[in-house]
Amino acid sequence: MAHNKKEILSGWGNIPNSACEVEYPTTAREIQRKVAEADEILSRGKGRSYADQATNDGQRILKMEKLNHFLDFDESKGILTCEAGVTLEDIIYYFVPRGWFPLINPGTKFVTLGGAIANDIHGKAHHVDGSFVNSVVYFTILLADGTILKASRAENSDLFWANFGGLGLLGTILTVSLQLRKIETTYFTQKSIVANNLAEMLAAIDEADDKYSYSVAWIDSLAQGKNFGKGVLIVGNEAKLSDLTGKEKKEPLKRGGKSKITVPFYMPSFSLNKFTVSILNKVLYVKQKGGTGLAHYDSFFFPLDMINDWNRGYGKNGFIQYQFVVPEEGGKESIHKILDAITKSGCVPFLNVLKKFGAGESGHLSFPMKGYTFAIDFPITSKLKDFTKKLDKMVLDAGGRIYLGKDAYLDEATFKAMYPQYKEWVAVKQKYDPKGVFKSDIAKRIGLV
Repeated sequence: MAHNKKEILSGWGNIPNSACEVEYPTTAREIQRKVAEADEILSRGKGRSYADQATNDGQRILKMEKLNHFLDFDESKGILTCEAGVTLEDIIYYFVPRGWFPLINPGTKFVTLGGAIANDIHGKAHHVDGSFVNSVVYFTILLADGTILKASRAENSDLFWANFGGLGLLGTILTVSLQLRKIETTYFTQKSIVANNLAEMLAAIDEADDKYSYSVAWIDSLAQGKNFGKGVLIVGNEAKLSDLTGKEKKEPLKRGGKSKITVPFYMPSFSLNKFTVSILNKVLYVKQKGGTGLAHYDSFFFPLDMINDWNRGYGKNGFIQYQFVVPEEGGKESIHKILDAITKSGCVPFLNVLKKFGAGESGHLSFPMKGYTFAIDFPITSKLKDFTKKLDKMVLDAGGRIYLGKDAYLDEATFKAMYPQYKEWVAVKQKYDPKGVFKSDIAKRIGLV
């Protein structure tokens, strides 16, 4: 039987605090029974969405972490089939020694495959590989009426596309079949490119896209004047055996280790202020400038995973990660205006990441579009919510949108203006979950249920 208890759940930003009835199913049959009993229900992975994506205050939550078994692997094609509670970390640990790696990698490996679909995750190679949908062959999903369907591009295709970015609101994903990438090594050849201002940075990003599969920039969002938007662009490609020397060549498929560093408690809320962040920015600038050479996948893809519970560093009040994308046409001007507003806002930005998205197939509510995407961490303060409303309007006016997988404050009207295709998604929701059994806090906030 599934274990069941009241738990206070939040997102990775330590917000909100929702008291939920939590269950830990181990079989599809258990899930069928729990869905049949519930007026409202939602599945949850590792809780790495940032706010209320995987909470539903007062209602039933199915934690999927025990459905984490590998089911089949086609070595000739690199296609892995497994339960939806499997994480990218699980795949990396067991398949790296065999020369395989996940195709799409976000900033953390501690995400389940179900969560990866629900948020249609992306990484620093979107301009080459697209978002997570590009790696999925098919999945099986348990619907509100207890039916289990297979969904792919050819079979139940409406259900397939609507689930990518669909925030887990169409059913409980049970199994996933996905394409892995064949690798020679677990290393990357990377290069640091210093940009003295935002114009230089955006030009460097454009130029790098044709030469490098991976590209991500760190911006000093407190810099002003002639250094406004200065930062470091890190670009890279997969390292081949011929690129390795010394100890790396002796163990080309080296796995990463478990982190031994933990933030043991919530930092005081006053510890991240303009002064401390400016010092941290100087340290990051020096560190990023030195990022040329060989890099292991842990430092290349998942640098923050090296610190357990790093989210506690923002204090008990929590934080948001505000990520938006604006279209390529006019995008540079839009990024400039929005970054200028951030530097003058009085809300202290930290850990700022700028990337460029390419074109690519996506679901109705998938976030990426061809253009520039910027992600900024903000510690929660009394003025932050009002400031994000100002940012929302600037993003909307630029023809852009907010990443629902990280959003904390978006309202219904702005969401529907940013995602006009939500109507197509709602039609799929009404077809497969007409009574609205699968609900979440964000779904209620932005009018999806």
